[in-house]
Order: sequence, then structure tokens, then C-alpha cells
Amino acid sequence: MTTDVLIKPSDRSAAPSLLTRLPLPVRLALREFRAGLNGFYVFIACIALGVAVITGVGALGDAMRSSFEKQGATLLGGDVTLARPHQRAELSERTWMAAQGRMSEVATIRGMARRTDQSEQILVEIKGIDGAYPLLGSVRLSNGETIASLVAGNGLAVDPIVLERLNVKLGDKIQLGASEHVIRATIEAEPDKIAERLTVGPRVFIATTALANTSLIEPGSLVTWRYALLLKDPAFAASAGLPRFAEQAKAALPESGFTIRDRRDPSPSVTRTLERLRQFLTLLGLTALLVGGVGVANAVATYIDKRRPVIATLKAVGATSKTIFQLHLAQVMMIAGIGVVLGLLLGMLIPVIVSRLLGNALPFAADITVTPSSLAIAALYGLLVALAFTLWPLGRAEQVRATALFRDDVAPDGVWPRRGILVALALVAAALFALAILGADAKRLAAYFTAAVVGVLATFFALGLFAEWLARRLPRPRRPELSLALGNIGAPGGLARSVVLSLGTGLTLLVAVALVDNTIRAELDGRIPTTSPNYFVLDIKKAELTGFEALVRKGQPDAQIFTAPMLRGRIVRVNDTPSEQLKLKPEHQWVLNGDRGLSYAETVPDGSAVVDGTWWSADHTGEALVSFEKELAKGLNLRVGDTVTVNVLGRNVTAKVANLRDVKWESLSLNFVMVFSPNVLRSAPHNVLATVTLPKTATLAEEAAVARDIGKAYPATTAIRVKDAINQFNTVFTRIMTAVRAAGSITLIAGALVLAGALATAQRKRIKQAVILKALGATRRRILTSHLIEYGLLAGFTALIAVLLGSLAAWITVKSVMDLTFVLSPWAIAQALGLALLLVGLFGGLGTWRVLGARPVPYLRSE
Repeated sequence: MTTDVLIKPSDRSAAPSLLTRLPLPVRLALREFRAGLNGFYVFIACIALGVAVITGVGALGDAMRSSFEKQGATLLGGDVTLARPHQRAELSERTWMAAQGRMSEVATIRGMARRTDQSEQILVEIKGIDGAYPLLGSVRLSNGETIASLVAGNGLAVDPIVLERLNVKLGDKIQLGASEHVIRATIEAEPDKIAERLTVGPRVFIATTALANTSLIEPGSLVTWRYALLLKDPAFAASAGLPRFAEQAKAALPESGFTIRDRRDPSPSVTRTLERLRQFLTLLGLTALLVGGVGVANAVATYIDKRRPVIATLKAVGATSKTIFQLHLAQVMMIAGIGVVLGLLLGMLIPVIVSRLLGNALPFAADITVTPSSLAIAALYGLLVALAFTLWPLGRAEQVRATALFRDDVAPDGVWPRRGILVALALVAAALFALAILGADAKRLAAYFTAAVVGVLATFFALGLFAEWLARRLPRPRRPELSLALGNIGAPGGLARSVVLSLGTGLTLLVAVALVDNTIRAELDGRIPTTSPNYFVLDIKKAELTGFEALVRKGQPDAQIFTAPMLRGRIVRVNDTPSEQLKLKPEHQWVLNGDRGLSYAETVPDGSAVVDGTWWSADHTGEALVSFEKELAKGLNLRVGDTVTVNVLGRNVTAKVANLRDVKWESLSLNFVMVFSPNVLRSAPHNVLATVTLPKTATLAEEAAVARDIGKAYPATTAIRVKDAINQFNTVFTRIMTAVRAAGSITLIAGALVLAGALATAQRKRIKQAVILKALGATRRRILTSHLIEYGLLAGFTALIAVLLGSLAAWITVKSVMDLTFVLSPWAIAQALGLALLLVGLFGGLGTWRVLGARPVPYLRSE
């Protein structure tokens, strides 16, 4: 590289060019590049890899978010739905809704489907549809039928179990209410089924015009009218605009009583999981930003360190501090720009490669579009980090005398940058934190994250100083390799601080991500039942229970039957406050409206976990106790030790809250909001609720026969088929879990690569020392062993603290932000640490071995 700052005579005589019009520092920086980018490749690689991580995770996150929104819209049936019971929308209301975009009207009601000879009947969930249904997704019908032909012909499409239960076939007629209809197809797929209430029977599709002729819809009938909309206003295309639509709808239809939901909230269980995934994606993005910053910081520090002789020479020949500062700042930002461009190109390939490899397992299509915002954030972050980590060493270098620069390796000068540089550095740091918080979906998590980063950086900076201090004071062992390693750790200007800071920060973040990822996947695993019941059976009398179980097992000996007592009760008082005086949020108010199902149990029900308080003993005979579902307890402001008064069969029962439970409703185990101690309700008259799970080998005909036999032997009971709903739920959550694994794995792998590359760049001083030692007669094995011992001591010391800090960070994130039960997984920690440390050792070892394989003289001459 040349340090010539003069212009040749031939240049003076030439006409002014664009280059000559540039400021002197920029011209000098460009002159430095005439010899090519040799010496800058590692720097560019670190910046490119850091930006690639940010871009790739950001692009994958954008794809996941947009796909979840699209999936949410498909599950919901549109961008927005407006629903209310009993009353169909008036003409003026339908006119207003139709003006907002495409609209579909759906009515759902329960009723009995009967054979025309009245010999068989079954409770069904009737869905009245129009020709526009569904606005999104597709309904698959058998027999070549379409929704349009079904609606035009006033026929029926039914769940296949209806044919088995009623012993009819396609083309036969069945009776719904007061009218008869031809079965023209069976339903193979229903896109918006998961967003609706839990169906109590198999589905039947019928045109809304034909539904009106059944006489099922009468004043007071329990029918729900739902209107799905695909909004045409581009202002509502982004999720942020959907709340404004809800406000407009309430203003335009103030007395309508519609419940408004949008694609962000297709189903409570799905919405809860998507919100946690948004938080997880925020964590991944922030982790990618900081781990990428580690790579950039080490690359910049190594570059500035390598430039010290050049800076000293320039100062010696009269260059001003300002010129030196501007020259190297321009050069670093140009190099950073090259790295940013390469990183953006590489990052855009990450989500495409992932989706190609995983195919249809992900909940989004392979044609991922990288948004300009994710590219801009990645580019801006790469440039800001390069600027932030350049200002300090450059500001320090311009303040030091030329002689001090030459001896800085062995006697570092403690000079600080001038005040203007410190102010600029503070502004850049503030911009980085603002970018991290404002660019995140979960801003609360981002604020916690950035605050934690400051603490983590301070902790590992202090640990680096402590490692240097300790290494200087330990007695030197006789083994040369170990003695050399300890000497390197405690040497002035050594790598201990930078290695501990970089490795510790990176490992802490990777451990935290691995543990949060493991916790979310454990939560999703728990919400996907391995086996789901075929039927819920309601209103079994206690005296009939033995006969009921014998009847089911007569036809299906391997059937699993679970039972629970079931009563009805109404909350009349919470502590000393009557229920009518409680002001709850809409999502909790329903628990006070009318009777609720409740039960009693000796042990914790399946699908529940006690998260606060303790469960009572099986032989408890003391005061009345109750276990409450934790989310509703939070909505009622109930805590362990409070009291709840419930009216059961006309008698008020006051019970103390003994514990709170986390209930996984998706498991479809027998669970209730309130579960009492047995001594309270055992003597009260009540019926029994049961679930029936048949072997996986049971055919549809065998499944129908079980329900038919139950209905004939116990006509007062109701068998509700739930298997289809849970299967659809499983499909959605299995794909979500695949997306979680993909995003988490990319972050861990790419983060480990960045960390390894960053620490490999920090080895330049050690490699120079290794070459000198080799020239003095040391063997390659001995030199490499000393390096491995040095890095091993630092990595082992740092990894232990990183595991503790990363586990603490994950615990706080999971408990305080995501409201999940933390799962400490040694395997997840081992994976994160093992991958990172393996790559660090591999990069560092290979780099040292490659240099040691060359002749010392040419290498030292190039320095």
C-alpha cells in the first residue's frame, strides 16, 4: 500500500477530473485501493457475514410475519369479520359492509339431521353460505361439486361421518328442520373451520337461501351471522391499519352489536402463538444485529491495528490528525459499503435456500420477497456499527504521537479521543439503540434487550480486565506452551479483553436464543395432542356410566375413555364484590355471563399444570377449595388465597382459591375453568362428561357405529365429534413449529459463523508472534498448542459466565415478556456452545496452521 500524498506532474497538466474534485482524504483513500483489496478481505467478509445474518433473519422474519397474516386471513375467512348472534344484518348494514370490499355472509346454527323415514338422526352444525364463500382459501368438495353449483342447486355438502351415521349415500335426501334436501357432496376441506367456535357435530353446508326454508331460524334461535370482508382500501393492507377499520365500523354501525375480528386474531390459540412468534422473531433479529456487530467491530479493530505503522508514518511526514482521521474514516466506510452490498446479496439468499430445502413444511410459499425495509435496516445497521467501532480507535490514534503509535503494541497509551469524537460516538450508539427498538415488532422486548446488552457488555469487559490481571499474577508453569498462553493473556495490548468481550457477548446471546427457542417449541409440542378424542359425550348420568363404558368397549375393546364430573354454576361474587359490579375487559367478561361448566377432582387434570399455589390432598376434608385457570384469574384480579362464590343448583358455595392452573385447551383433555376439591360437590346431583378415543385403525364406519350405538342406548346424551377440528389445528401448529426451528437454526448457525470469523480476525497479533517464534526455532505443534490453550482458557472461562447470563436472559424473556413456563435444556445450551466453540477453534486453528506452513521471512516482509 502506498502512502504517497503528492500528485505527479503529469497529473497537474491534465484537465481536472472527477477524482481531483473530491476532498483530499477521499482521494487518498481511493489511492490506497490502487493496489487492490489485499488485506481487506477478512474485514469485508466479517461485515458481509454480519449484514447477511441481519438481512437473512429479517427477510425470513418478514416472510413468516406476512405468511402468518395471510394464513390468519385464510383461517378467519377474510381480512375482517363482523359477527353477532340472533339477528341478520339489516340491508343498510350489508350495504355499508359491501362498500368496504368483497363480502361473504355465513350463518351457523345447530340442528338435527334426520333420515326421511325418521329412523336415524344426528346433531349437526349447519353452515349457511352464499356464492362468494370462501373469500380466501378453498373448500374442497367430493363428486366434482363446487360452492357455486351447490348454492345454485340448493343441495347439501356434508361431513362424511353424516353418511355413516344416517346410513345414507350421495344423492339421497335428508331432513333439516321442516324441509328435505339432496346430499350432493362430502366436505373434504374447510379453510376457516379453526376460527369458529368448537363445533358440536359434523358440518353441513347449505345455501343461506335454502336455510331460510328449514324453519330452523326463528326468533330466539341460537344462530350466528358472520360477515367476512376482503378490504379494498389500501390503507388497511398493513396490519397497523386494521384497528382504524374497527373504529370506522363502530362509528358507521354504532348500535349494531357486531363483534369485530381481523386477520391478526383468527383464533385465540393461534393468535397467542403468533404473538409469541413475533416476539421470538424480534429476539432473533436483535440477536443477529448484535452478533453481526461483534463481527464488524472485530474487523474494524483489526484493520485499525494493522494500519498503525501507516498512521505513524503519515504523522512523521507531517500529515495532520484531521487528515489522518478523515482518510481512514473514508476508507473504512468504503470497505464497509462493499461488505454491506455483499452481505445484502448473501442475506437475500438465506430464506430462499431455507424454503427450498424445507419445501411445503413451512407455513409460507417458497417465493419469498425481501422487503426494502429489511434491506435498509441491515445496510444501515452495518454502516452504523462500522462507524461506531471505527470512531474510538481512530479518535484515539489521531491523539497519539508518532513514536507512541510505533510502540503501542507493547506499551499501550491510555489517551482518549477528543470531545467531538466522543459526542459523535454517543450519537451513533443512540442511533443504533433507536434502530433496534423502533425497527422491532415487540418494542417492549427490544427495550429490555438493548438494556440487557449494556449490562452484558459491561460484564464481559470487566471479566476481560480480570482475566488479564489474573494471568499476570499467576506463577508461570514449567510447560512452555502453557506459560506462553498465560503470558499472552496477561500481556499489554493482548487479546484477552477483545476475545472475552466478543466471545462472551456472542455466546450469551446464542444461549439465550437457544433456550427461548427450546421453550417455545416445548410449548407448541404441548399444545399438539399426540392423540385426540373422537367424541365428547355430554350428559351421561352417574348411574349409566358403567353401562356406557361397557357399551363402547363392546364394539371397540381398545377404546380409551376418560370421564369427569360436570356441573353448572354461576359466579356471583369475587372476594367481597358482587359479580355485577365487576368491570372486566371484553375478553374476560364472558366468564360472568350465565352459567359455566365446573367440576371437582382429586388430582390435577390432564392438560393442566399448577403454576401458583398447591393442589389439595386426595382425602382433603377441610374448607372448600377451588383451582382457577390462570388467564381468567388474571382477568378477575384473583390471586391464591382469594375467595370465589359460585351458585350451584341454587346454593351459594364460597371457596378459597388454592392454586392457579395453566390449561392447554388445545389438548382437548377434560378441563374446566373452575375445579373444586371433591368434598365440596361430590354429594351434589350431577352428570358426567366423557371423551372417547378410538384406535387409529378404526374406520369411519366403525367410528359412526360407536356414536349411533351410544345415541340409541342413551338418548339423553349428546356425542360431539371433534377429531376434524383438532386435526386442522395440528396441521397449523406443526407448520408453525417448523418455521420456529428454521428461524432459530439459521440464527444459531449464522451467529456462530460470525463469531468464529470475528475471533479469527483478532488472531493477527498471535499469528505474527507465531511466525517470529517459528523463525526462532519453535515447532508448529508447540506454537499451535499454545494458541489452543490460550483460546481454551479464555473460552472456558467465558462460556461458563455466558451460560449463566444467557439462561438468566432467557428466563426473564420467557417469564416476563412471553408469559411461558421456562424450560432449561442442557442439550440446547450444549448445541449453541458446541457449535460456536467448534467453529471458533476451527477458524482460529486453520488460520494459524496455514500461516505457520509458510516461510517466515516473506510473511514478516509483507508486514
